[in-house]
Amino acid sequence: MRTFAVLFQKELRESWRSFKFLWMPLLFIFLGISDPIMNYYMEDILNAVGNLPEGFTITLPDYAPADILLASTGQFQSIGLIVLVVIAAGMINRERQNGTALFIYVRPISFAALYFSKWAVINLLAVLSVILGYGASMYYTAILYGTVEPLLFIQMVASYCVWILFATTIALMFSAMFKTALSITFTVIVLPIGVLVQSLIGQFWNVSPWKLADYSVQLLTQSENEYYLKTLLLTIICTVIFILIGILFTRKNASSVKV
Repeated sequence: MRTFAVLFQKELRESWRSFKFLWMPLLFIFLGISDPIMNYYMEDILNAVGNLPEGFTITLPDYAPADILLASTGQFQSIGLIVLVVIAAGMINRERQNGTALFIYVRPISFAALYFSKWAVINLLAVLSVILGYGASMYYTAILYGTVEPLLFIQMVASYCVWILFATTIALMFSAMFKTALSITFTVIVLPIGVLVQSLIGQFWNVSPWKLADYSVQLLTQSENEYYLKTLLLTIICTVIFILIGILFTRKNASSVKV
């Protein structure tokens, strides 16, 4: 536990010094507020700068609060997710490649503590960013469109955080398994492209970790979904398995550190 605390403080200091705990939450806050504001003022924006023909009118649909939060989730699933997993995909292998990991590996450390220190910091950053992003989105959604049930909103955010833990765990596992370029490549293929595949042909299956984000937002409609709990449980089980694989490869590839 003492080893984990020391390594966790090291990772936390590095993240603070690189301002990740500043710009990452700001990115999610920006993504969160963009949809409620843009959708609400879209008609005014088009009339002001759209250069539309005289007499041409646009009738936009009336959005419910859940629709706006779904749109914000889509923003998180694209830009926010890519940035998060790319950061996670370089946390372990980058230290091995530039030689800084040598100063850690020469000491009698626990590879589980080493892996969990990085896992804890990236997920602290991820969960904080998601909570602030959804909080900003809900604030403007409540002002412009109306409110949702608070308990359902909390459940939605918590469920989405489980998905984010799953995503960063996969990225960190690839970071332990491969070099930086390969880990980022596999991460982008499995996660962001996986989200795209899910949105295109996901109707052919009902239980998948990639469906958890959509199921989370559906909680706001208070409609029963028999697949939600199964998907949530599967996501948690897969996350635990990927953590174990990541620890094993962190130990196995320690010998590849450059001197």
